[in-house]
Amino acid sequence: MNEPSIPRDQPLRGIVLMLAALACFSCSDAASKLITATLPAVEVAWLRFCVFTLLILGAARMTGQERPLQSHRPVLQTLRALGLLGSSIFFIMGLSLLPMAEAAAIAFISPMIVTALSIPILGEVVGWKRWGAVVVGLLGVFIVVRPGAGAFNPAAMLPILSAISWAVALVVTRKMRGSDGPLVSLTYAAIMGLLVTSALVPFTWVMPGWREIALGLVTGIVSTIAQWLLILAFQQTRASVLAPISYSQLVWSGLLGYVIFGNVPDRWTLVGASVIIASGLYNAHRERAVRMSPGPAE
Repeated sequence: MNEPSIPRDQPLRGIVLMLAALACFSCSDAASKLITATLPAVEVAWLRFCVFTLLILGAARMTGQERPLQSHRPVLQTLRALGLLGSSIFFIMGLSLLPMAEAAAIAFISPMIVTALSIPILGEVVGWKRWGAVVVGLLGVFIVVRPGAGAFNPAAMLPILSAISWAVALVVTRKMRGSDGPLVSLTYAAIMGLLVTSALVPFTWVMPGWREIALGLVTGIVSTIAQWLLILAFQQTRASVLAPISYSQLVWSGLLGYVIFGNVPDRWTLVGASVIIASGLYNAHRERAVRMSPGPAE
């Protein structure tokens, strides 16, 4: 059987899909934070993966795909699924203890990890100017977290762990580009997440009410849509192009955090987020310049 051909890069389409995916992820996170007021994080993740699995298996049946787990790269699919699972659980745990904007800002260490992993795993070239932007973005994360300060919250480590897991999933997604269709990747993520959370949830089980079940449906449906859009985005262009676009989620998280929870980001969160966004925008500018230039990457 011949493997699917790798399509040409379409950066604009990839960016639009990425923006839509991040908006959906923020909405799903807001619903998850609402549920964590009464349910433990593992159970919230389990509800999300229950809905995720039902939707994906239903989609596979409707499209006539009888073997949605048949993959050209099963090991990479499993690694990607575990990365997404870790990202989901750690971030939901962080949301239960931190304001949305702060958790999202801290989690944006992930594009920096993506940039670093893109070199050994994807063979992408990242020059010193873009590395400088990564360092500046990392400083922005430290401004938000403020380690060693009296305001430091140990819960800030949870979004960092989520970011590491997320970065692994993103790079593996790009590594598999052209190998499998979106439905295969989504099925792996759904079933792996459901199996692991089903093994963990009995240890923290709390009987959910109708409100929690309804919110679980919302977070499951919206996060599934976000996953689909994310895979489509990474099939269109390079990881280093899409990584800076991730910063747009800061805007959504801050807005939803204020509207739904009344959380107003403090000045350090705003300063740190501004530094992170600035570094991301510069990285995007350098990526465009490198693509247009025949010389070595900077």
